[in-house]
Amino acid sequence: MAADNRPIAIALMGPTASGKTALAMEWAQRLQGEIVSIDSALVYRGLDIGAAKPEAAMLAAVPHHLIDVREPWQPYSAAEFAADARAALETIAARGRIPILAGGTGLYFQALLEGLAPMPEADPAIRATIASEAAKKGWPALHAELAQVDPRAAAKIKTTDPQRIQRALEVFRLSGRPISHWQAMPARDRLPFRVLKLVLSPRDRAVLHQRIESRFDAMLEAGFLEEVHRLRDLPQLQAIDKPLDLPAIRAVGYRQAWEYLDGAIAEAEFRDRAIFATRQLAKRQLTWLRGELDARWFDPLADRQALETALSLFLPSNLRTG
Repeated sequence: MAADNRPIAIALMGPTASGKTALAMEWAQRLQGEIVSIDSALVYRGLDIGAAKPEAAMLAAVPHHLIDVREPWQPYSAAEFAADARAALETIAARGRIPILAGGTGLYFQALLEGLAPMPEADPAIRATIASEAAKKGWPALHAELAQVDPRAAAKIKTTDPQRIQRALEVFRLSGRPISHWQAMPARDRLPFRVLKLVLSPRDRAVLHQRIESRFDAMLEAGFLEEVHRLRDLPQLQAIDKPLDLPAIRAVGYRQAWEYLDGAIAEAEFRDRAIFATRQLAKRQLTWLRGELDARWFDPLADRQALETALSLFLPSNLRTG
């Protein structure tokens, strides 16, 4: 059998609050690696405390990629992410270093590792038209329109998900074919790296829930609401009619904080809603991860030695530390 000469990468996957960031930092420092963030919230500038963005000291200690690459009012697609992340991996490997992919955004992982099905490019004019229609009729009405032309896609997209509704209608209007048709086509451009896929997830779901709650309370103490105040004061966001339709502001915690500062919910309800939304995010992440049949699962605390063994067996002999 021919040797596999592809460059290597390590993927630390898992639900939110499972310990991916800490382990990525530890391994990156030990292996002279660089971290590539696979997180759809960390791409936005200004989403720091509520997105658990690595602190300045961490960013200074280890090179990080795909953090703060967009303003919170700017679009950023999975295809754009995949192109940017792939370029980062190739640059890291060319320097003789190991890329460590760390995050929990399944669509970003899929786009980078497996490639995306061919899809019509975005059209700003059509997007603007759809957004104007939504402002007049509401996104539920546009979701109903989508159900007429693409019932398969509509069944998977919530009426409260304007970004995906807009994209599905955009693709149909551009191509005359439903987005489900394009999604069913074979993906292309798999990542030419040999990737060790490790899922970090506590076996006891109650442990993860407690970590989520404790981390959110720590975010509040660190000034999360003040951070959202600063976002709300940005002229670019004030100029947007419905900021809660933006992917950045729909991120868990941010949406609930925004609603609280709008006076729509009380403070106690804000905290409860944010923690519940984070738990629901973790549940969706775990559901997606169970479909990653080539990933190995570890409890980040109980299975630490097994994690180290998996890493050691994957690394070339000259990089093993014992």
